[in-house]
Amino acid sequence: MQLSQQLDGVPTDVIIQHFADRILVLVTQLGKVGTLIQATLPTSTQIRLPQDTFPEPPPAIQLTTLMGGAPSEHTAILHSLYVSQIATIVWAHTPDLADRRPVIVGLALKKAAETEEAKLREMERNTFTGVMRIVSVLSESS
Repeated sequence: MQLSQQLDGVPTDVIIQHFADRILVLVTQLGKVGTLIQATLPTSTQIRLPQDTFPEPPPAIQLTTLMGGAPSEHTAILHSLYVSQIATIVWAHTPDLADRRPVIVGLALKKAAETEEAKLREMERNTFTGVMRIVSVLSESS
């Protein structure tokens, strides 16, 4: 499943592909796979899907970078937030706890232009929220 949308004027593609042993989620604004990070969670961990917000990533989530890397500490933290939230949304829409497969997320986000810090944070927040909405829509329909 795939959905494309403009987020803060940047074309953004989100693809979710289910495999027998994993779920692949690609988020790209650059037309490539980007950094690959795997998220895993013990099957005994419960995730609640709130009505009006995104589910909170559980503390037991484990992230492993498979390929690529973040160019800065700020980007590494941002990648961790994206992957944790994306995986949590995917798992929240999987009703069978026994089917909680690892989620591999590919992130290729456009680097923000040099701008004032407050505007940068707002752009990052808008992009993050937009990506999570897309992931939620795709996860609900899978």
